[in-house]
Amino acid sequence: MKTPQVSAAKRLVVKIGSALLVGAGGLKTDWLTALALDVVAAKKRGADVVLVSSGSIALGRRVLGLPLGPLALEQSQAAAAVGQIRLARAYEEILAPHGVTTAQVLVTLEDTDDRRRYLNSRATMETLLSLGVVPIVNENDTVATDEIRFGDNDRLAAQIAVTVGADQLILLSDVDGFYSANPKEDPSAVRFELVEHITPEIEAMAGDPISGLSKGGMKTKLLAAKTAVAGGCAMAIMEGSALRPLTALAEGANCTWFLPEGDPQAARKRWIAAMKPRGEVIVDAGAVGALSQGSSLLPAGVIRVAGGFGRGEPVTIAGPDGAALGKGLVRYTAEEARIIAGHRSGEIEALLGYPGRAALVHRDDMVIG
Repeated sequence: MKTPQVSAAKRLVVKIGSALLVGAGGLKTDWLTALALDVVAAKKRGADVVLVSSGSIALGRRVLGLPLGPLALEQSQAAAAVGQIRLARAYEEILAPHGVTTAQVLVTLEDTDDRRRYLNSRATMETLLSLGVVPIVNENDTVATDEIRFGDNDRLAAQIAVTVGADQLILLSDVDGFYSANPKEDPSAVRFELVEHITPEIEAMAGDPISGLSKGGMKTKLLAAKTAVAGGCAMAIMEGSALRPLTALAEGANCTWFLPEGDPQAARKRWIAAMKPRGEVIVDAGAVGALSQGSSLLPAGVIRVAGGFGRGEPVTIAGPDGAALGKGLVRYTAEEARIIAGHRSGEIEALLGYPGRAALVHRDDMVIG
């Protein structure tokens, strides 16, 4: 099986751990400046880039003079509030000289578990990427409680990669790949160059964190890999402390690649197809033809709306004869859909009182056939 090449990525998510970004002397400006060159190079190749960055708590605790070691939840949230603004400013300052605009995106686990929030997050990220922006994503530690936390940025990065339909996810770590055992404890441990399938045997090898520097350790990296590959995204684990780590990866630096199960779009279609519909949208013959050509479903093509559903929930899309055409995640509630059914997109604001999205179901959120 062919090993992925980071230089071929069309949409790239890069996860950056705190230990790479923040040291005893504060922000590692030289490393971050070098990373910016890799980001700019990827964008010049035509790739979209998303950075999932830790570091806000590490930066904030220094400013607040909080002690080393575990912090209480409220202390972590205070440190994050102070550090987030500094982290966002740091990325802005290193990328702006290259003409790259950055955006701060803060998320919690609820934002990806709840379909309405998921659709909103996905639409925002898609818009930012379409405008050439590099989103800087982090967990919203200032408001997240233990119940709504990802808990580590490895899994957050994997979820973001699936959300934006990335084809590659790179975990810049403190270890140079996935090993058969902890290499610091077992000299016979071997590093995998390529993992084609995450088998129970592979999962059993994850063990405990290798260095103690990262919050998640190898188990969470393997959980991240399972999420990423199921979403059609290849994932690499590499040691990221070298200047320009993505360049080093392209030039053959040690790493472990996990191969994807299909492509991101196909994985997303399978996910939607497996959902239980909460309602039905019946469309006219013109809409049937447009959908068969890959178009989004616009309100103008809707004849009738059945059932009670919320934004982001799955609905069956049926033709005028009632025959099911497929499924999709709807961008309006059932009540709103009934109001705008049969009307042009330009009339939505007058009908609902606010400027909604043009499509009732976007083609990226739909599976037909």
